[in-house]
Amino acid sequence: MNCRMIQGAKIVSTGSAIPSVRVDNEKMSSFVDTSDEWIFTRTGIKERRVLTDLDKSIIDLSIDASFEALKSINMHPSEIDLVILATSSPNDLFGSASKIQYEIGAINALAFDLTAACSGFVIGLVTAAQFIFTGAYKNVLVIGSDVLSKWVDWSDRSTCILFGDAAGAVILQSCNSSSNSILNFNLNTDGKYSNYLSIPYEESFDTHPILKLRQGCFKYISMNGKEVYKFAVSKVPLSIINSLTEINMSTKDIDWLLLHQANERIISAIADKLSISSDKIISNLSKYGNTSAASIPLALNEALKLKKISRNDIIVVAGFGAGLTWGTIVIRW
Repeated sequence: MNCRMIQGAKIVSTGSAIPSVRVDNEKMSSFVDTSDEWIFTRTGIKERRVLTDLDKSIIDLSIDASFEALKSINMHPSEIDLVILATSSPNDLFGSASKIQYEIGAINALAFDLTAACSGFVIGLVTAAQFIFTGAYKNVLVIGSDVLSKWVDWSDRSTCILFGDAAGAVILQSCNSSSNSILNFNLNTDGKYSNYLSIPYEESFDTHPILKLRQGCFKYISMNGKEVYKFAVSKVPLSIINSLTEINMSTKDIDWLLLHQANERIISAIADKLSISSDKIISNLSKYGNTSAASIPLALNEALKLKKISRNDIIVVAGFGAGLTWGTIVIRW
């Protein structure tokens, strides 16, 4: 972590929101060639939530998660200085953060979208911390929210079984530098393998008769599951170890490991490489599937509600996904 730290930063509240519609594995098997056993043994997923209401969008989920985070500390929305929306599925290609800023009443906040897929929340949280470390802002709302059900080919069993919709939010607040809880971070990108996980753009054959311009659209999620698995299992443990080593800590100091909820096999393999026991893993993958940028804040919020996390616990958070991108944050709660 290279920064000039004037202020420290700490997470002071969390929130989350999920759609009401459950799609379990039995339901999936009614329209695609699969089964509960096939899905669960390969992914660890039993069900996922999908946003089906025609009048609902990623904005509604993000608003609900944000209000929960604000309510938990009785903070008025006008006290928020910055809103960062980590998403790869905005309902406006120009961005959805500004709409959320308006709807929650964060009238004094700058708002922008950050696109980094499943690593988006981790990168968004690090970005928020930089604004706080330099003293630029005091209260930052970071939202991880995705509705990838809109971008899934529901006839492709290799991808449609994985993804669900959700939103999670945290409020990061400035504090005395001696009380800083963002202890270190490590972020990485390797664009050489970006085609392993993408929603590719495709041009149509229709052209403008005079300008000769083609219109285009985005296709469905495309994923090379085998290569993504290999990437995550090889890169994420190194990122975690590097983050800990730089601050004279080791994996023995970890109280909780919170990984992007992509696949149970990936989570277990990373934990095994780090010699971290299963009772230190925070996971809710079986209930929600892969919710992309929402997965980490959603799981964090649930763990706090269950009172799993105690003051001064060391939480290692790691995200990984499209880009290919991956990153780690070491947090003292």
